[in-house]
Amino acid sequence: MAVVVSMDRKGKSASIQPLLDLTASDMARVNELILSKAGSDVRLIPEIARYLVTAGGKRLRPMLTLAAARMFGYAGDAHIKLSTAVEFMHTATLLHDDVVDESGMRRGSRTARVIWGNQASVLVGDFLLGQAFRMMVDTGSLAALDVLSTASCVIAEGEVMQLAAAKNLETTEDEYLAVIKAKTAALFSAAAEMGPIIAGMGAAERAALRSYGINLGYAFQLVDDALDYGGNAKDLGKNVGDDFREGKVTLPVLLAYRRGTDVDRAFWRGAIEKGESSDEALGHAIGLMRRHGALTDTIRRAVSYGEVARDALAPLPDTAHKGALLDVIDYCVARVS
Repeated sequence: MAVVVSMDRKGKSASIQPLLDLTASDMARVNELILSKAGSDVRLIPEIARYLVTAGGKRLRPMLTLAAARMFGYAGDAHIKLSTAVEFMHTATLLHDDVVDESGMRRGSRTARVIWGNQASVLVGDFLLGQAFRMMVDTGSLAALDVLSTASCVIAEGEVMQLAAAKNLETTEDEYLAVIKAKTAALFSAAAEMGPIIAGMGAAERAALRSYGINLGYAFQLVDDALDYGGNAKDLGKNVGDDFREGKVTLPVLLAYRRGTDVDRAFWRGAIEKGESSDEALGHAIGLMRRHGALTDTIRRAVSYGEVARDALAPLPDTAHKGALLDVIDYCVARVS
């Protein structure tokens, strides 16, 4: 039931291998720090934290921080702590998300809440957030602390916004974009902006990386929205159709709902609002999305945000690290094809 959306990427790379190669030595240090800072005399904390660390994931967000710092010639080690802080913030968000969404699988494995329960998951997420803030303070950069602490507040606001909009098919596209700006794009933006901050760059460089990150975050999340209706669990990091079964109102749903007939909209109300989300219903939902161009247009929007991210970096000097950051844009969008 895969969804293939044809997009002309003009021969551009769709690999993050350059980013992986350029940040490999720094990421090894980040991984060591992750394990160190996840330690605790409270046995359950390192147990859950190590489970999350070994569960996989590309750790894209901390790599953005590392590459952005190196792009400006940074030669210290504060970027290691800030990258680890970014990853801890992301992991804490996933722990909290899985509890709120009652998710059973992530990255092909059982979620922490399934194994250890909701209470432990929330509290370990809080521990990781605390460790993240300690590392921010350790760097001595008030600007970094300001940006990341603001992002933490925005992410929490996004969680509440999403909860308030749950199963609401009257959500507007603007309202939905506000949710993903808070929940996803804010941390991408903060992670990227850490680079010029720690490298001591000025307002223009910070604005460029901030814009790159937030638009990359939009593109990343919109592709995830589309993948839920035709990707695979390996690429998506969860079961295909999970958003549908959980009654999440994502952009493909909103577009198909608004463009459909009265009969189509009745189907969506039953599926999203009343939980009538069997495998057969999922197949029908994908059919409606194809008929009304909802998936194609979701990816088109993702591509558009990706181009804004690309333009944000255009004025900056060409370096290998800048090239790797540009490759990330194509990689994020190409996941759907």
